Amino acid sequence: MSRIQLKTREQVRHMRRAGLVVADIHRALREAAVPGVTTRELDGVSARVIAEHGAKSNFLGYFGYPATVCISVNDTVVHGIPDDRVLESGDLVSFDCGAYLEVDGRQWHGDAAFTMIIGGDAAGTQRRRQLNAVTEESMWAALAALASARRLSAVGDAVERVVEEHAGSDGWEAGIIEDYTGHGIGTAMHQDPDVLNYRARGISPRLRKGMVLAVEPMLVGGDIETVTLDDDWTVKTLDGADAAHWEHTIALLDDGVSVLTAVDSGAAGLAPYGVTPISLD
Repeated sequence: MSRIQLKTREQVRHMRRAGLVVADIHRALREAAVPGVTTRELDGVSARVIAEHGAKSNFLGYFGYPATVCISVNDTVVHGIPDDRVLESGDLVSFDCGAYLEVDGRQWHGDAAFTMIIGGDAAGTQRRRQLNAVTEESMWAALAALASARRLSAVGDAVERVVEEHAGSDGWEAGIIEDYTGHGIGTAMHQDPDVLNYRARGISPRLRKGMVLAVEPMLVGGDIETVTLDDDWTVKTLDGADAAHWEHTIALLDDGVSVLTAVDSGAAGLAPYGVTPISLD
């Protein structure tokens, strides 16, 4: 636990500002992601929003990553590099976005992801809609669980519970990617602790006020085995199944929780679970 960075309320407010930059990147990408656009053009959208806010990309140059956003299409799970690929109606696309602001010489980071179907609910996308829905719901269930849980294992418990429930109603069960997890976040984009999206044996870290966590389940429509391409970034499902990815950054405060990368602090997403978030705005 000594390696986990605990933040003051003022520091969390800095992270909220960075989180709102990420929320604005999401807004702009949702509007721009239409059939016929290239993923490289969408990276340009992300870069413009970051610059307009006077922020900096925490993805660009990170271990050599060449863009400001990860764009993962269909069977790409995570870390897809924007290029000249043209998006088509019905594509299932995940956008993993990040930015940071500097305050008194320290970086404060925001990180969040969403998945959408290009062109809306095109014909033949029922399975993709279901995969996207279960992934988003599992994220919100996990975020809500953190409002009252004692240990970090509540995240994996919540994700698995939602996946099991959807298996019963949808008639098939999504796979939970285990090789990539959520993480702590603060003065760096990736910090301790790792946030597992599945149930694991053993004692997990105790939750403490001042922790800020990026919760990001990645689910697939088939087997959970993945392969990393020769670019050392792009991660695809080995069997070619679709993947979806949702993420938000959440702060654990003295008086509750606040979703720093959601415009409404998470109010709409947490409401079905009886959780009312704290507003820092």
